[in-house]
Amino acid sequence: MGQGLSVAVDGLSGQSLCKADIKPWLFSKKKGSKSLDVDGGKVDIFWDLSAARFGAGPEPLESFYVALVSDLELALLLGDMKKDAYRKTGANRPALNAAFVARKEHIYGKKIYSAKAQFCDNGQFHDLVIECDTVGLKDPCLEIRIDKKPVMQVKRLAWKFRGNQTILVDGLPVEVFWDVHSWLFGPTTASNAVFMFQTCQAPEKSMPWSYSQIFRESQLQGLGFSLILHAWKIE
Repeated sequence: MGQGLSVAVDGLSGQSLCKADIKPWLFSKKKGSKSLDVDGGKVDIFWDLSAARFGAGPEPLESFYVALVSDLELALLLGDMKKDAYRKTGANRPALNAAFVARKEHIYGKKIYSAKAQFCDNGQFHDLVIECDTVGLKDPCLEIRIDKKPVMQVKRLAWKFRGNQTILVDGLPVEVFWDVHSWLFGPTTASNAVFMFQTCQAPEKSMPWSYSQIFRESQLQGLGFSLILHAWKIE
């Protein structure tokens, strides 16, 4: 299975206006463009992944661009090939730079789940490990490690299957939300738990658990970057 690219445009109230799925591992689609109708207007997507270099994670590291153009203005530009993107799109430079607000990833494992995480712009990449064994244990425990160092442990998980806790990463507070209800009480073992790591710009506050609500509130209030992990348990 190769890499894929999805571009979605949502309205201010959160409703989906349009979505485009691109499969750039097909040779003919590693470079191209696509037009979408959005709320009576048009959004053009341009991409060039023909020379993209990938690391251990799903995102390209360098030698690529993905650009969104609306009303001849560059609404979003990802990647390091900025000159190529401006030349190809012919778009004007945006009045404001785009902000990276969230990343969602699906991870798989039996009791150990791992991902790469970067919690601030140009910050250090960290190795994030979630360990939780729920099979045949009376009192399962959840542990989260960053760069091999334990930063959080939740005991009596059957009673604390949802919750949140603040940890420190790179000297910054990061709020960790977890929901492992489906792991413990789901109809099958092949269920997914949800974890969200959200950088905090203010002291801890009480928030609704639903990660979609949290994500939406973080967008509206500028609470920082959110990493959302769907952890799938496999046999």
